[in-house]
Amino acid sequence: MSQRRPEVAAPATPDAPAAPDAAATLAALDLAGHDSSLSDATRALLRQAAEALRASSVDADTAHTRYRAVFDAVPDPVSILDEEGTVLDLNKAGMAAYRRPRDQIVGQPIHVLNPELPHDHLKPVWETLNRGETYVIEVTNMRGDGTRFPVEVHSAGFLHDGRRCIVAVARDLSGRRDAELRYRELMETIDRGIVVHDPDFRVIYANGAAMRIMGMGQHQSADEEMRADRWMVIDEHGRELNQKEFPAQRALDTGKRVESVVLGLYHRERRNLVWLSVTSLPQFPAGGDRPHQVLSMFTDVTAIKRDAALFDRAQSLAHIGGWEWEAGPDQLYLTDEARRILDHEPAPANMGAMLDCLVPGDRQRLRDALDHAIAFGRNLDLELQGVRANGSGFWVRAIAQAEAADALNARLIGTLQDITERKRDEENLRIQARSDPLTGLLNRDAVLSELESRLDDPARSAVAVLYIDLDRFKVVNDVLGHAAGDRLLASAARRIQRAVGHEGLIARFGGDEFLVVCATGNDPARPERLADAILEIFGDSFRLDGEEFSITASIGIAQAPIDGVRPQQLIQSADVAMYDSKRRGRNGWQTFTPELAEQQLHRLQLETHLRRAVHNDEFHLVYQPQVDLARGSVVAVEALIRWRNHSLGEMRPDRFIDHAETTGDIVGIGGWVLKEACRQLRRWHERGLHVQRVAVNVSYRQFLGEDLASSVAAALAESGLPGSALELEFTERVLIEDVPDTMRTFHALREMGVMLTIDDFGEGYSALNYLRRLPIHGLKLSQLFVQGVPDNQSDVAVCQAVTGIARSLGLGLVAEGVESERQRAFLLKLGVEVGQGFLFAPGLRPDELQQYYRSPVAAPPA
Repeated sequence: MSQRRPEVAAPATPDAPAAPDAAATLAALDLAGHDSSLSDATRALLRQAAEALRASSVDADTAHTRYRAVFDAVPDPVSILDEEGTVLDLNKAGMAAYRRPRDQIVGQPIHVLNPELPHDHLKPVWETLNRGETYVIEVTNMRGDGTRFPVEVHSAGFLHDGRRCIVAVARDLSGRRDAELRYRELMETIDRGIVVHDPDFRVIYANGAAMRIMGMGQHQSADEEMRADRWMVIDEHGRELNQKEFPAQRALDTGKRVESVVLGLYHRERRNLVWLSVTSLPQFPAGGDRPHQVLSMFTDVTAIKRDAALFDRAQSLAHIGGWEWEAGPDQLYLTDEARRILDHEPAPANMGAMLDCLVPGDRQRLRDALDHAIAFGRNLDLELQGVRANGSGFWVRAIAQAEAADALNARLIGTLQDITERKRDEENLRIQARSDPLTGLLNRDAVLSELESRLDDPARSAVAVLYIDLDRFKVVNDVLGHAAGDRLLASAARRIQRAVGHEGLIARFGGDEFLVVCATGNDPARPERLADAILEIFGDSFRLDGEEFSITASIGIAQAPIDGVRPQQLIQSADVAMYDSKRRGRNGWQTFTPELAEQQLHRLQLETHLRRAVHNDEFHLVYQPQVDLARGSVVAVEALIRWRNHSLGEMRPDRFIDHAETTGDIVGIGGWVLKEACRQLRRWHERGLHVQRVAVNVSYRQFLGEDLASSVAAALAESGLPGSALELEFTERVLIEDVPDTMRTFHALREMGVMLTIDDFGEGYSALNYLRRLPIHGLKLSQLFVQGVPDNQSDVAVCQAVTGIARSLGLGLVAEGVESERQRAFLLKLGVEVGQGFLFAPGLRPDELQQYYRSPVAAPPA
């Protein structure tokens, strides 16, 4: 609960005692100086003190009177504030300006004068004052009657009685604002165009007349619209001028007035020409000898120049021709450029002949517009399509103004502008805006628009969506590069087109995903039939750069209205069905079902809980020993993550790790695992358990999404561990992602002493070239191959090959998934020295691992 601050008296002159205290003390000294009970010496001393106090009081009164006289003589409102913003004093000008008595302001917070001030408004003030500078700001203050007025406040700091105070002088800006407003109104109401350029020739102001004359919209940027690349500027002789020759630039360069220069301005996009008479005036800053801006005034003299030969030449440059039609005798007059645009021999001499130059639909449009213009004296502005004598098409913009409303004497005068090139560009842009540049199919926006149009039309709303995703495309793209991947996408698009034919719309929806939209009203089985056709046509291998690749497709099918009534809903249902098709083994199709919708809901729930898991402390680590296969001793441990959620229960890693990879949550989870594993290793060391090294799995997304080397360095530093105490395990995907970044990161980690190992080697695409170049220490032989030895010859061959690669490259090798003595014996014979698996121990909690260390693994039988 806040308390009202007590009123504070105005500051007194320095060293002056408060008036009541001084008077009381003086009276007491006078009385004591005449007390007969005191000695003469004492009374004399007291009388001297009284005289000194009386003199000091007179001096203080004089100083205060002088301060008040000076304070009140300042013509601007002056306030004295304490450190918290409470008004301590206010001069007469302030009371007059704010129209309040002094006692309604003094002792009150400064908000009484400016209610809109933020609560921390003094922070920037004191930051400036503490630097010894004056703080200046424009604000709006309030009078006693509630009216507002603008002020410019200058604030300075000073000390009084050991307290920091502020003196604030407020300059009333009302007069200046009124003058600026009148000047602005004058600039906006004058019928001449006015443009102001700065020394860099940027437009800093353009009035309404300038915007109108230059054909600019109210909300357009004058500086943007008047860029040099939008306009061609010519002189009266038709010669194009460079910027140095512009009147405004000449005025800036010379500092002299440039008067009445006639210029032609041709807008390159709109292709229209306007003639101006321009006068430019340089403007100098106070005390400056170089112009700081230039003001140009101009008028539109296009009408004056219309009949001149130069105007015809300029219109020819802009592909603009003139025409005039007298309605009574039906006589048509065309300039040379107008004849060239229409390109008919003989040139049309009446309106009927001109109409014959147009396509049938536009003939009637122009005929109706002519009748309307003559009948009502209106203007005409149409874009029309025609055919020239040689059969080529053209587009023109026909503009005309009626000279009289009398049908017998009516005359139309206007221009014909050749806009063929613009129309072709617009059509190309329209096609490009709807097409995927790589495949030529519809793009995402176009197919969404088409699908929405069909769903909104009851007669066409019975549609199905096939969501197609290419299987194993990522591998080809990573191995052969993006250029080869693009060629593969284009080839896949052509196959889908052959399979679908004219039975559906085909679009590239993004990446390696395609959509097919087809009608089902006349053929309910069409979606499944098209899906079978697409799968069949993908049965043949693709050939790229001399290599063959088997690329299949996974397809999800959703139908309206049962699976969705809006585009995104229908596509999402097809997407869910497609993912189910992938889960079932790929190279197939799946229709959307309510059960799939429930599975999608479960995935969304999993995603929601997963994103909160680190914050909610739901993860924990277990540690699986890595064992010397010959001696049975533990050489290291691997940290394995586990997740227990209060709603979902215990979640296996294979349930959430892939999902976290897809959503990107693995980056945050991986960072937590790295720090927690290092902290646990430090705790073991402190308890006397000498675990040499902890291995941590790192996702390829941690390479892409963060500075991994910095994160590792921070985790090691926080735990006080050397780099040799940490081993990082990467999947083979890291080898083929961003090779330059991977190399830099691997070198940085190796310099710290961190061991680097490729996990599950042989499962993915083994990029041996990258493996040879990367500074890694070892490989981990996947349990997929270990589990089949020594009986499965294929697994035996793979294990022998991986062992040979490791030996030839001088890399260490760890076998995963060792579950039997026969497997251990085989691996030892093969030369594999270290292994991990259920033969030795599953993942153990930290306390269980301590117990395991006390019970070493038995060595294999001799």
